[in-house]
Amino acid sequence: MTTNGCATENNISSCPPSSPRRHAVFPIRRRRHLTKTQIHFRRNLFYFVLLPLLYISGAIMCFARFFSVLHTHPALPGSVYRSPEMFQRFWTDIQSDNSSTVELASLWRYDGRRLKEQKPCTGKANGQKLGFQESSFYLIIEANGGLNQQRSSICNAVAVAGLLNATLVLPRFEYNSVWLDPSEFGDIYDVDHFITTLEGHVKVVQELPHVLMEKYNYNISNVPNFRVQALASSNYYLKEVYPILHEQGVVRIAPFASRLAMDVPLNIQMLRCLTNYKALRFSPPISTLAKKLVDRMIEKSKRTGGKYISVHLRFEEDMVAFSCCSYDGGRAEKFRMDSIREKGWKGKFTRPGRVIRPDLNRVNGKCPLTPVEVGMMLRGMGFSNNTSIYLASGPIYQAERNLAPLLQMFPLLQTKESLATPYELASFMELKHGHISTHSSILAKAVNLFFISATNASNGKSSCSMVWRPDLGYSSRLAALDYSVSLQSEVFVTTQGGNFPQFVMGHRRFLNGGHSKTIKPDKRKLVVLLQDTNLSWNAFKEHMEEMLEESDHAGMTVPKSRKSHRGSSIYEYPFPECSSTAGLWT
Repeated sequence: MTTNGCATENNISSCPPSSPRRHAVFPIRRRRHLTKTQIHFRRNLFYFVLLPLLYISGAIMCFARFFSVLHTHPALPGSVYRSPEMFQRFWTDIQSDNSSTVELASLWRYDGRRLKEQKPCTGKANGQKLGFQESSFYLIIEANGGLNQQRSSICNAVAVAGLLNATLVLPRFEYNSVWLDPSEFGDIYDVDHFITTLEGHVKVVQELPHVLMEKYNYNISNVPNFRVQALASSNYYLKEVYPILHEQGVVRIAPFASRLAMDVPLNIQMLRCLTNYKALRFSPPISTLAKKLVDRMIEKSKRTGGKYISVHLRFEEDMVAFSCCSYDGGRAEKFRMDSIREKGWKGKFTRPGRVIRPDLNRVNGKCPLTPVEVGMMLRGMGFSNNTSIYLASGPIYQAERNLAPLLQMFPLLQTKESLATPYELASFMELKHGHISTHSSILAKAVNLFFISATNASNGKSSCSMVWRPDLGYSSRLAALDYSVSLQSEVFVTTQGGNFPQFVMGHRRFLNGGHSKTIKPDKRKLVVLLQDTNLSWNAFKEHMEEMLEESDHAGMTVPKSRKSHRGSSIYEYPFPECSSTAGLWT
């Protein structure tokens, strides 16, 4: 018999007994007797799991309290940007203290005996052409970065071509998302001069032979790209790249920045020297305008015997963003800089674990100097307001506000935009037709807002047929103008590291027998001084004069002999290696 799905026989059911009803509020639970093994496991769980968790929690609480206390400590000396405030405190003293303690006409003096230390290197490269044989193998490189990073790539490319005995295809320039400059090699450098100068050393062609172009469907990008490690040695190229070159007939290396070690054989190093100091001559449009700017700068410097200072000021918006430093713009500035960093460098600054500390960046001397800081530094060193200054820079971040104090301290300041006419700059930037009304003060010129081509004296308004927007300029061509004018200055002031000051300083040393006046400020010391609100102007001047002496001493330090493992760059310190090329300059 089956009842409710359960079989019954002799009044005995095969179904399990029903569970007893549980109380709605106090459920009845069975006591469970634990075995010794279970008890031991639970004790181990407490000791090995729960106790460490409790320890870690306590440690976190202690560290949190420690850091909260640390956070309340006073800021590190130099970590807070107070330079505009210091300028206001110093301004009255700066105005009354206009005596120049620096005579530009006789500023740079050195002991002539030092020149005897720069002896030409001996070796088969001394004054002789290397005599590389013409090759049927081709090297293609793609230079990336700004003007001087590209310059480094070109010098390295010639050196590698010489090392591999390959024919170099005229270097290609990568279009960078930061510089936004589509210029090609011929827009910046004199192609014919480049090829002719390297004859007998490295053969250079403007394009691949027809047979190879046809093989790669007339597109160089179709040539397989060979990835080379950074700062690769000569042996690496001979062992890794040379076999591929001979197998395929052509090798393309992209990107090519910093792809060759500085320490290479002397004859290969000579190729770098020859390329940088002789073969790379700016294109005729750049050279012609640069000469005009130098002549005009000399003309405007009559009070100092035609001598002027060149200041390389890296305070463009992208540089401020990349440095991860904060100034006096508050939350709006932080939001703007975060946006620029994300747009220009994607997730580089937001990677997990990366902490941005603007205060520590400033203390460690990693923040670009602002115009007001440069002005106070130079006035403190003894340069009067009659000193002519050429400002080598891109569009200054918030130029109208940030450049005003510098112009107050040095009213004879000039830029490439104030020295040249809009029509002369037409090939260096994209111009928009239109009309604007403004004033023609030097401030308007220096801050790169607009330039006047015609003035209506009757109504006091100015109109121009072309308006320059700095964001539409060809950055490499404009930088070439700054490079040329800085090269001829009596003093070169660098405010931030990078390829530009390195190349300019080295080129100036090469032209002046190993010596040329350069001011490299001690930024770690400077930021501390410019945060001390109790500091007097006279005390600040004493520190600046001492800093100038230290910079002079460092600038005269030149390697006496070639080291087996060179730590410095021939682009910054060309001697003694590049002295072996003396016979090649004619």
